[in-house]
Amino acid sequence: MGKISLTGGDMKGPGRTWTEVRGLRDPPRKYFHESTFDAHYDGRFASTPLPSSQRQPHLRALVKTYLSTMHALGAETWIMHGSLLGWWWNRRIMPWDSDIDVQVSEASLAFLAQYYNMTVHTFRDLEVPVLDDGSGKEEEQEEQEGRKKVDGEAKSYLLEINPHWTNGDVRDTHNVIDARWIDTATGLFIDITALRVNHSSPAPLSLYCKDTHRYLSTQIFPLRTSVFEHVPVRIPYAYQALLAAEYGEDALVNTEFQRHRFDQASMEWRPVGKLGGSEQEKLEEEKWRARGRKPGRRPLAVVDVDKEEVEAGEGEVGGGSGAFEQFGS
Repeated sequence: MGKISLTGGDMKGPGRTWTEVRGLRDPPRKYFHESTFDAHYDGRFASTPLPSSQRQPHLRALVKTYLSTMHALGAETWIMHGSLLGWWWNRRIMPWDSDIDVQVSEASLAFLAQYYNMTVHTFRDLEVPVLDDGSGKEEEQEEQEGRKKVDGEAKSYLLEINPHWTNGDVRDTHNVIDARWIDTATGLFIDITALRVNHSSPAPLSLYCKDTHRYLSTQIFPLRTSVFEHVPVRIPYAYQALLAAEYGEDALVNTEFQRHRFDQASMEWRPVGKLGGSEQEKLEEEKWRARGRKPGRRPLAVVDVDKEEVEAGEGEVGGGSGAFEQFGS
């Protein structure tokens, strides 16, 4: 683990921000700035987006390293929003997602801000594709040869805390993101928002984030233990009710979305036209369609991670540096 200081000269990408590309200008008070080419990248560390075939492996590495680091530091964090919806379906990031959503307790963010702001955390032996030169030739060659290059070199992630995190006013709309976990090789990042106590609400134990999401403490706590992308993760207590309120009941049962269809046999989202399965399964689906409905699914049971499995190696995330050598150490 090390510390880093960033200035304008460290930026790989163009000088303008994502907001400016859209004809607007980031106000001086806004702390985090997104890249010009995509709002889900940090332009200090990248100048172009990843090919779609490479994005998912790097997102998986992003969330695994984040969860392992927060676990090692003792910070209380859990997945939310689109990431929680991906967990609902098959414990994975949904293939069309381009970001990860997490929350932390206010006390944990205060701890991270005081002791770990601008620290760099290094992991080795992560299974991520080798970054190509942008020509697409390497990706085409991999497809032809039926293989995937894996980068076994060290990979570093920056934990950066927004200095405005102490201002809990929801009117500070330019600083709703309290912190970020940033992949310094690709520019991908995780937005981290703090869950705060709403002292002005008449409802007991009312909580909120600066992005205006509001909750009761009984919806979030006690956190449940499960698995996401093959590593231990925390999820909110009333996960099903929270997802239904945010995305609607249909999002929990509809098996088609974003040109993908959920394959019950493999428990994977597959691009439409590439779905496997028996003819009987296809006939069953057509029968549901004739009724004007889509086949649903039953949620996977919440999994409490077995301590012995973790100690035996489940959930390891490559090799870290210093205190972050291994998940759960």
